[in-house]
Amino acid sequence: MSRRHAPRARLAAAILASGLVVLGGAAPSHAEDEVNIDHLESEDGVVSLVLAVDGIPGGETVDPASVQVEVDGRAVDSSAKVISAGDVERTTVLVLDASNSMLQGGKFDAAKEAVDTFLETAPADVRIGLVTFAGDLGAVIDPTTDHESVRAALEGIKLRKGTSVYDGIAEGLDLVGSQGSRSLLVLSDGGDTNSATTLDVVTTDATDEGVVVDVVSLANEKNAATMADLADTTGGQVIPAEQDALDAVFSAQADALAQQLLVTFDRPEDAASEVNLGVTVDAGGDSFTDSAFVSVGAGESRPDIVTSGKSLVGTPGMLAGALALALGLAGVLAVVLGGPNKTSADRRLEAYFGDKGADGKGKPSSSADLRGSAVALTDKVVSADLETRVSQRLAGAGSALTAAEWLLLHAGIAIGTAVLAFVFKGPGFAVFGLIVGLIGPWVYLKFRHSRRLSKFNGQLAETLGLMAGGLQAGLSLPQAVDSVVREGNEPMAGELKRALIEQRLGVDITDALDGVGARMDSEDFDWIVMAIRIQREVGGNLAEILHTVSDTLREREYLRRQVKALSAEGRLSGYILVGLPPLIGGYMMLVNPDYIGVLFTTLPGMILLGVAGGLLAIGSFAMMKLAKVEV
Repeated sequence: MSRRHAPRARLAAAILASGLVVLGGAAPSHAEDEVNIDHLESEDGVVSLVLAVDGIPGGETVDPASVQVEVDGRAVDSSAKVISAGDVERTTVLVLDASNSMLQGGKFDAAKEAVDTFLETAPADVRIGLVTFAGDLGAVIDPTTDHESVRAALEGIKLRKGTSVYDGIAEGLDLVGSQGSRSLLVLSDGGDTNSATTLDVVTTDATDEGVVVDVVSLANEKNAATMADLADTTGGQVIPAEQDALDAVFSAQADALAQQLLVTFDRPEDAASEVNLGVTVDAGGDSFTDSAFVSVGAGESRPDIVTSGKSLVGTPGMLAGALALALGLAGVLAVVLGGPNKTSADRRLEAYFGDKGADGKGKPSSSADLRGSAVALTDKVVSADLETRVSQRLAGAGSALTAAEWLLLHAGIAIGTAVLAFVFKGPGFAVFGLIVGLIGPWVYLKFRHSRRLSKFNGQLAETLGLMAGGLQAGLSLPQAVDSVVREGNEPMAGELKRALIEQRLGVDITDALDGVGARMDSEDFDWIVMAIRIQREVGGNLAEILHTVSDTLREREYLRRQVKALSAEGRLSGYILVGLPPLIGGYMMLVNPDYIGVLFTTLPGMILLGVAGGLLAIGSFAMMKLAKVEV
């Protein structure tokens, strides 16, 4: 749907003429903007516009049959009629000054009588709202066709100090809504003194929302001129008036609503999305014309591919399909990964001795078959080098999954995240979901490995002390390691237990300990293994060596923690600066997706997003290097 509100000056003749007649003066001649295009809508190839004809001199009546419409200089068939209830939604909000200055000379009583006249004269289908203001907002009545309720609200208004004209107009813009022909009628006798908002803000809001603002000013010329920009920009008028003429002014405004015409025509198939629109009417033997450059939509008259005009699958169906897909994916992953996790050694032993099923006849279950087939298929795709690296990272993180199982789970998470993002936000977010699904598991695995490594390094000094004590008591190195396994805590006990198992299977103890350092990626533990190797080759007191290394590691850990505490502020600043843009982006996706959607739906937006991501990565790398201190 396309909407447009054209400039108008429809109170200049009728209202001023009526007001001056009441005051006993002569009505000046005024021959500008006798007819005005007030509002335009385009939907499904049919253009509807509201035409104000109350400015025609002499109050001549317009024959709807005389209305002629031209699009880009070409005449088009049209129909016109006086607007009746249900044709177009029309809303007017009265913004009334209720400051103490309105008491002078009975101006407020005159204003109430004028509003009462407006309520009686306005067409019954016009929705009328009310906002009163002084130093702050007073009575606020939502637009309604029950004009009596608005009249009743006028009786309870109390005058107060201050004049917040702009706040009153802002509240009126909120009340007037976003549909149909909308206007504000503001009555004030002074300049603004208390508003939290500004004239520029309410002018911009009224222009963006297509609301016409007419201002009836009982103030001096200076205050009336202040509001002129607001009225001119929105297509309204500032009408200076005396309190005795208020009835005529408001009555003319109501008559203008009663005389509006609804003109409809079919949008030409070859017309552009924006056209020069001209409307001509005849009255009193003269012709009156208004023209404007308006948007009438593009291609809206073409038939839809789906004749019903509705999507083949509604929102509930899409959500049900997404839920079914998610449940199916979860079921497949549960079957594939639901069995007991076994180490590579367990699998080799099963392959040698044979794996009997639950019935004891060597027939594996169907779920085990499916799981084994899926893992075997993934195993064929995974290269030996990738498997080694993934297995090392999984072992360091304390996970019992194999490389093939991890990659299968990883692929399921990435595809599932992309599908959910596609269902809820479309193709652009599907790519984003796929990226998150690919990166997220690796980040989680690295986080688990980092936490486990930190805990492992923190236990090294205590572990060496236990081993040195065992050696001094006469135990061998494997026996000293076994004492740590029995009395130590995870992850140290679990890793050393694995080393002991390998040693009992025939692997040299130093080689088994080397494997612990490789899995955990611990530089400190590598030094310990190196010290043990040197002692075994050249001799010496191993217990004393381990005590010395333990003291060194304890001091290093103390220094490492001290440096970590001193650099905490820099690291926290880095985390905040790096995390703030994605967090703000995610927040904007939730609260205002249309605002940020251009970054995902347009080529320039995607380029900017890529550049921003690259700069963010460079900045995060630089801050990480600045905040990281090697000990």
